[in-house]
Amino acid sequence: MSRWIVLAALFGCVVSNSAAAAADSLPPVRHVFILVLENQSFRVTFGKNSPAPYLANELTAQGALLTQYYGIGHWSLDNYLALISGQAPNPETQADCPTVTNFRLSQPKLDANGQALGEGCLYPPMVKTIADQLEAAKLTWRGYMEDMGNNPAREAATCGHMAPGAEERTGGATVTDKYAAKHDPFVYFHSIIDDQSRCDAHVVNLDKLPADLRSIETTPNYSFITPNLCNDGHDAQCIDGSPGGFAAIDAFLRKWVPLITASPAFKKDGLLIITFDESDGAGNDASAACCGERGLPGSAQPAGINGPGGGRIGAVLLSPFIDPGTVSSERYNHYSTLRYIEDTFGLSHLGYAGKKGLKVFGADVFTRPSP
Repeated sequence: MSRWIVLAALFGCVVSNSAAAAADSLPPVRHVFILVLENQSFRVTFGKNSPAPYLANELTAQGALLTQYYGIGHWSLDNYLALISGQAPNPETQADCPTVTNFRLSQPKLDANGQALGEGCLYPPMVKTIADQLEAAKLTWRGYMEDMGNNPAREAATCGHMAPGAEERTGGATVTDKYAAKHDPFVYFHSIIDDQSRCDAHVVNLDKLPADLRSIETTPNYSFITPNLCNDGHDAQCIDGSPGGFAAIDAFLRKWVPLITASPAFKKDGLLIITFDESDGAGNDASAACCGERGLPGSAQPAGINGPGGGRIGAVLLSPFIDPGTVSSERYNHYSTLRYIEDTFGLSHLGYAGKKGLKVFGADVFTRPSP
């Protein structure tokens, strides 16, 4: 048995036989941070004369650049859902759910690949997320959503979402509130929103993160961070007149990344994953896919609408277990990220994260075996 598995056991992780085998070569990461940005291609983000020099140059020099990392679909929401549940796009999640419909099952059980067959937005309680898995394993999690609750008349400050059957009112930014539920995947699962106090405790405004980072004990094992519609690069020009796009992305990262990487939990055993939901609509690879990605069985429309996937977007990973300047050309997608997190915490695989042969971050990324 490797020392990584021994350490995982000492930390109280639930380790299944298959997960233990998968985690055998993984370092003992115990605090994962995922920060998701919007709608940019690898070609532009990490190309020559990148418009995001802090991300493309300074942060890649501190960690690892994944040059063949792909989104799984278009538009936004389906990518966020894949990252926490392994569910494939359906016509409504591809359209960012303009009406928050309950999922309509075409069969009562998940299929052999863990997919809920049918369509809709709010998944039934039988569809689980990484959050449900972590809690079952006595591990902690939080979703940090910038601007959530800035306008209490639109959405609550915790667990902010529209009621089932309601029109989605958070799709566009306002001057005072740039939160978008379509970038907050946790509120699309009945397994989370049906327990109001639980959801309120876990899906919170980003302003809660600095206090949580002060100690290892208060830092969740899993943190999902969503900037607002300006700072994630979604809006090229922010509604309040400030610069959007890559300028907003770099400014946001310059503020928040050092706070995360200076935290005790990150320094001890952390991993920060920075990626995008999907590529933009330009270029031949805007709807490219990798890793044998499958759509939802029976769906006539590919996940990428105009192609099989969400395009090549790239990712940057920072960790005490990664040598600065590491570059990997292994092929990964959002399902790979979910599977890696499940493996590192000794959890079973959800949805398409369980696809046979799907690669997870390994020795190509974790080039420093100990902090």
